[in-house]
Amino acid sequence: MTAPLPANTPSHPSALTIAGSDSGGGAGIQADLKTFAAHRVHGLSALAALTAQHTRGVTAVHVPDTDFLRAQIDACFDDFDVRAVKLGMLANADVILAVADALEHYRPEYVVLDPVMVATSGARLLEASALDAMRTRLLPLASLVTPNLPEAELLLGTAIDDLDGMRAALDGLSALGARAVLLKGGHLPGQGDVVDLFVDGMQVREIAHARLQVDAHGTGCTLASAVAANLCLGRSLEDACVAAADYVHAALRLGYRPGRSEVLVLDHFGAAPHD
Repeated sequence: MTAPLPANTPSHPSALTIAGSDSGGGAGIQADLKTFAAHRVHGLSALAALTAQHTRGVTAVHVPDTDFLRAQIDACFDDFDVRAVKLGMLANADVILAVADALEHYRPEYVVLDPVMVATSGARLLEASALDAMRTRLLPLASLVTPNLPEAELLLGTAIDDLDGMRAALDGLSALGARAVLLKGGHLPGQGDVVDLFVDGMQVREIAHARLQVDAHGTGCTLASAVAANLCLGRSLEDACVAAADYVHAALRLGYRPGRSEVLVLDHFGAAPHD
């Protein structure tokens, strides 16, 4: 029989998402919390933005004041064993600076930064003035950054056209202060496998999956959240990235269409790991 824990001791690891809410339920904080739950990790959330959104696009964005955002973050760290923090949509420089201040104060073991800048629909989700704050304040605090190719191009100011360009981008992102990078290759044209590149300063690893000919919503949010969840469960950073990529591929393969568009939403629980 397991002995009871001492009073006031957290009994379960938690992952905190600081990101935007998706009213359509397919991306953002909603996807993050589903991902945490599918991995049997307790999910916490601090809303940095609210979007009016569905599978066809983003129609409005509201950004709460930073004092309220900090209050949410403080409440989470005050009561829970926060093992990993996942960062998603942080719409402007004030929000980025507030989040960076909080991370510097609490120093969580892992920070997974999904540098959300452009929605799948093409809507811009990061103000141009915030790009420098993203580069200078958040990238150095991140254990891992998970950009897609358009996001990496914005961060670096250069085009990425092929796998060699992706490898060069890893060097550029590392030079900006990223300790580890999972660069997502789904935007490269072609019919072959989708190849993501992981680098941690010591090695570069290719993570390949068969390309699925579908239009989907929430894959980037889900990938970063799955990495955070796997880190909470004790996996190494490399293993967490591989497991997260496998999870997203399975969730995408099982995806469904809840809206009136052809855009898929991921099946988080159908893809849930069973080990």
